[in-house]
Amino acid sequence: MKEGIIGILGGMGPEATLDLFQKIIKNTKAVKDQDHFRVLIDNNPKIPDRTPAIFGSGENPLPMMIETAKNLERAGADFIVIPCVSAHYFIKELREGIAIPVISIIEEVAGEIERRLPGIKRTGLIATTGTIRAGLFHDPLREIGVEVLVPTTEDQESIVMSAIYGESGIKAGFTSLENKEKILKASNALIEKGAQGIIGGCTEVPLVVQQGDMEVPFLDSLNILALSAIRIAKGKVR
Repeated sequence: MKEGIIGILGGMGPEATLDLFQKIIKNTKAVKDQDHFRVLIDNNPKIPDRTPAIFGSGENPLPMMIETAKNLERAGADFIVIPCVSAHYFIKELREGIAIPVISIIEEVAGEIERRLPGIKRTGLIATTGTIRAGLFHDPLREIGVEVLVPTTEDQESIVMSAIYGESGIKAGFTSLENKEKILKASNALIEKGAQGIIGGCTEVPLVVQQGDMEVPFLDSLNILALSAIRIAKGKVR
């Protein structure tokens, strides 16, 4: 059976795009170059920021997302994955705008919890304010009986958004111990409130936090998406 060609609609941000590609490579069962998948990447950091757009105060990223997705479609991608959670606010219109499937990172995370962590009833969410306010994870997780806990408004802005968007934040290329400690501080506050797992609901979060950094399971949304891309492309996961 012919393998599928993976298309990555990237650039939101560039390091998360690179991280997803690396995770696809590392999770593919391969002993030689030819065992790996064809992966097409359009790393387009010119796509407008999703968070201001969600709040109605920024340029709509959807037209450029569709244009970038069509580039991948024309180049031969069989399906598309997006290493940016907040971009999924626009996934319905994106799916309508192109002819190939777009795999939802949110749906894949919900499926992972249902399959592998069925005992979880409350999970913490570390994500951008846009993702939280839009409730992108809330409805899919509610459907499988999982309550979503989010940071307080103060923690969200002064800790989480500072770690992601600050001048020395992860998006600025600072995958430092300081930013890791900020994410862990916000995560631990949710664990104290009863979270039985923590979702890395922004694709920059797994750049500083990994499984084993906290006392509950950490759901690396990018790794989950990488594994899904491999399965869909009909490969074998290590």
